[in-house]
Amino acid sequence: MLLLRLLWQVPIGLIILVIILFSMSGYAISFNSRRTKDVAYVPATSPDFNAERHLLDIYTPRSKSATARPVVVFIHGGAWNSGSKNIYFIIGRRLAKQGVVAVVINYRLAPAVEVPAMADDCARAVLWTSQHIAEYGGDPNRIFVMGHSAGGGLAALVATDDQLFAKFGSAKNPIKGAILDDPGGLDMFDYLSKMQYPGDDSYLVPFGKKPDVWHAVSPIYYLRTDSPPVLMYAGEKTYPGIASSTRRFNERLQALGIKHEFTVLSGKEHIPMVTQLFWKNNIIYRDLLKFVGAKS
Repeated sequence: MLLLRLLWQVPIGLIILVIILFSMSGYAISFNSRRTKDVAYVPATSPDFNAERHLLDIYTPRSKSATARPVVVFIHGGAWNSGSKNIYFIIGRRLAKQGVVAVVINYRLAPAVEVPAMADDCARAVLWTSQHIAEYGGDPNRIFVMGHSAGGGLAALVATDDQLFAKFGSAKNPIKGAILDDPGGLDMFDYLSKMQYPGDDSYLVPFGKKPDVWHAVSPIYYLRTDSPPVLMYAGEKTYPGIASSTRRFNERLQALGIKHEFTVLSGKEHIPMVTQLFWKNNIIYRDLLKFVGAKS
């Protein structure tokens, strides 16, 4: 199906257009938050340091709080080969305005690296956050990950694969929960093993050609009874691959008794699932604020 070939690729321009249209809204909400931009989460002395992709932005509420605030690390989408934290500044602002310390990250992209390295980057960003977010008023014991599309798959992966943190010297996974917005890549082993649709071979660039790697970066295989809770959303009119994998992911969450909620949003296509986050009163924010225990 041609739609699957276009998955996560064409809509980046549409997202940028919507952001431009809502720039005035972004300026308005900026008065309620502070942005600390382009913080390196990988040491510049590291052999693989990338001066553009190993950066994150931190959004903090301007209002005072007697207690440390919950933290949401947002991972952008873009088919594992495009996207930038700079596109999603409104999400950072919206979260901060509603009492959350938001961390919006970059990570390396294909074809420069494959998905395992992207997952490493996301884990390193979360680790940096756990070590430094108290300096920005965030609670290192309440770190949640969030992502849309390819970023949703990466968020699910870092939330469930503890070995991603062990390889960087962390005794435990610091993530307390995941918010998955129309996530892609939940089971790329199944998807790439079938190769059902024209253009599926394009995903061999970010995922490589080895089935064991496809399996190793598919979050569905890491779910266990003690996995952190999940909020997951899918658009009623999203791409068939996402519709199928989110249903199966939900079934696995149910079978293991993992605390979760799965909501299919009526009439929503893939891109509106993220552009709705430019407005503060959507269902995802309402659920998220309760999920993380935010107080404005």
